[in-house]
Amino acid sequence: MRFSILPAFILLLPLAEIAGFVVVGRTIGLALTLALVMASFVIGVILLRKQGIGILRRMSSEGRNGVMPGRELLQPAMNVIASLLLIIPGFLSDLIAILILIPPVRDFVWRAIAKRFVVNAKGGFSPGPQNDFRDRKPNSKVVDLDEEDYHRDPKPNSPWSGKHLGD
Repeated sequence: MRFSILPAFILLLPLAEIAGFVVVGRTIGLALTLALVMASFVIGVILLRKQGIGILRRMSSEGRNGVMPGRELLQPAMNVIASLLLIIPGFLSDLIAILILIPPVRDFVWRAIAKRFVVNAKGGFSPGPQNDFRDRKPNSKVVDLDEEDYHRDPKPNSPWSGKHLGD
């Protein structure tokens, strides 16, 4: 059984945020703790309004059109993610947001994400060096099939074949 770190992170994040509230509250007091939470919320809202949700729509549309989202789209998208993390009350999420806003961390994330993009070259889009299918590694998980390579024969007794609908 393979263990994934994401569900454990999602389960432990609220507990870590509560622990952060307790530690910070004991150190600086309740009023300053609430002031910090409200300040991070306001900063997050300002950043979100500045960048706007439009950047996420633009990334989605470029992905659907077969264009690999570039570094110029990732920077504002990471600002949107950081602003959402700042809006969430908690000091751990604020720390992650601040890390996302640091340029060397962004460059590290770009290097990690860029090699996972796969662009399907269809229509007038010509493959560039980052997505040339002929230079794919032999152990790649992507299988490129044409319409002639893949077809599905309908099963005659399948309720989804449409033959039994009019009977």
